[in-house]
Amino acid sequence: MKIAIVDYGMGNLHSVLKSAQTAQKLADVNAEIVLTDQPEIIFAADKVIFPGQGAMPDCMSALQKSGLREAVADGLKNKPFFGICVGAQLLFEHSEEGDTAGLGWFGGEVKRFAANQHDAAGTKLKIPHMGWNNVYQTQAHPLFKDINQDTRFYFVHSYYFVPKDKRIILGKSDYPHEFACVVGKDNVFATQFHAEKSHDAGLLLLRNFLHWNG
Repeated sequence: MKIAIVDYGMGNLHSVLKSAQTAQKLADVNAEIVLTDQPEIIFAADKVIFPGQGAMPDCMSALQKSGLREAVADGLKNKPFFGICVGAQLLFEHSEEGDTAGLGWFGGEVKRFAANQHDAAGTKLKIPHMGWNNVYQTQAHPLFKDINQDTRFYFVHSYYFVPKDKRIILGKSDYPHEFACVVGKDNVFATQFHAEKSHDAGLLLLRNFLHWNG
């Protein structure tokens, strides 16, 4: 089994590679995990991990210039696919960030957190939302195996996705209001949080992805 981590020049992807390799040991599967900017390797892979970090306009531009858009689209159609952070946001139709068109795999918008928000204690919340936050699983999914309800994952983001079809929402968090942070349908699974920075819970998620047949 070959797993391709898509490298289109956005973010420190070696942490994703290292986490996936650690998860492989947990999964006890025979797999070759590669970080690649080569379309033919992504086309040939059995599974695809699509990370992203930074501003969505920059990520979309980098994806276009890299020549990897078609390979990513092929992965979305045909194989188990895991989008992470901006890699998840890119799957939607449009983002308020730079008025950017996404890949349109999922219907919906990517919106910015409102300014001047406060938590229940009255503390002003900073943007970006950065740090650990509980994730409430709204639907069962194979990638949630052995992960408890309200497990904490690591977030770094100023924008969040708002799916048109609420049936694709698999998990939610709050800052301070509830927002979708995990979506999925068929062979595609995507998270706003960083699995690779979420310690044991993130490794379990990646382990489950390695076992998942979509």
